Amino acid sequence: MLKTLKVPTVDLDIGMYVSGLDRPWLGTPFVTQGFFIESADDIERLRQHCDWVLVDSRRSHKPKVLRPKPVRSPETGAGTDKNRLERRRVPIRQIFHGRTIAPYSDDTYWEDEQPLANEALDTLVHDIDDMFGDVSGGQKLNVIRLRKSVEPVVDSISRNPDACLWVARLKRHDKYTYKHSLGASIWAVSMGRQLGLPRHDLRSLAMGCMLMDVGKLRVDQELLQADRELNVEEMAEVASHVNHGLDILQESGVMNQDVLDMVAHHHERYDGSGYPAGLHNNQIPPFARIAGIVDTYDAITTARSYADALSPSDAIKVLYRARDLDFQAELVEAFIQAIGIYPAGTLVELSSGEVGVVVAEYRTRRLRPKVMILLDEKKRQLRKSRVIDLQELSAANGNLPLSIVRSLEPEAFGIDLADVASRIAPVS
Repeated sequence: MLKTLKVPTVDLDIGMYVSGLDRPWLGTPFVTQGFFIESADDIERLRQHCDWVLVDSRRSHKPKVLRPKPVRSPETGAGTDKNRLERRRVPIRQIFHGRTIAPYSDDTYWEDEQPLANEALDTLVHDIDDMFGDVSGGQKLNVIRLRKSVEPVVDSISRNPDACLWVARLKRHDKYTYKHSLGASIWAVSMGRQLGLPRHDLRSLAMGCMLMDVGKLRVDQELLQADRELNVEEMAEVASHVNHGLDILQESGVMNQDVLDMVAHHHERYDGSGYPAGLHNNQIPPFARIAGIVDTYDAITTARSYADALSPSDAIKVLYRARDLDFQAELVEAFIQAIGIYPAGTLVELSSGEVGVVVAEYRTRRLRPKVMILLDEKKRQLRKSRVIDLQELSAANGNLPLSIVRSLEPEAFGIDLADVASRIAPVS
């Protein structure tokens, strides 16, 4: 029996295991190189992108053994597989109608951009500490200072996102809200860059994400840090941070509508299940849809008082399953294209057993980026880290090329990424 079959997409069925496409994986929205067809939506998505695929007949199984995907009730709006299939795909230019869309290119190398990104983020973190401290003390937010502080970060990401993502993930910050705002801003600007949004829109994305949780400064901090399930009243108080945030922006004279939209609607969901207004689909402003995606991704990849951090690849799967439920499918796919499966700063285990952290070129070489090796094959810390290029490594002595076998949760094997920053090896 043949193991791999070439199957036209019109003949696909649930339960088949897709091991190859008729085009490079990088140009498609599929998260992993190899997956089971679990729904009619998966089949439709394959038909939209491919004429035929390779199916591994030995790994394929009958539909009856598959777990059914949860289906939301009609009251929650669009979200079932049927609704997904009936909705026509929306071009990115239509989502951002009226804005000039143009592709970006990498203008610097990671090793050249890294010190610039480090300086830009140091300045931003220092300024955010000061500004949020002022707001906590009852003062107005210094919007002009914030705009100036985010400019160098936007510049760095525009030139090459790798370095900024790397530095941000390695930075240690004691206050979750600040760290989360910083991380979400970087993800948002990286996604805006992928979408081809003009530079002033990238700045709006950065500012909006830095401010979308500013209202939490007026919420009981014990509730925000609670490691237990909150009751209805407590959840309502936490949710009130949206209105508090809008009040702070209004008091500070913020007039940028995109920033206001992000603060007001980053908890709205595409199927109408979010808050505070229960908006759905196109009722949610485009920048708020981006904010919801990056807010969720950064939150679930960061350790919180009530939840452990997911690995980046597991977090991507969470977002992918939420297409047209919580988030618009086209924007989820753009986010995946922007950051890849193993973003810079991701801990990974290699086929050799060694453990390292992804440092560069994760976007254009999803499965074979540059990796800084931290632990040997026996998980012992190296005296001196070294950077290897998985793309350039080839099979030697008949062995398979070195590859990534899985991504790891932050702090796996006791690794402290904040300490890694002091041991950066040059990338050649």
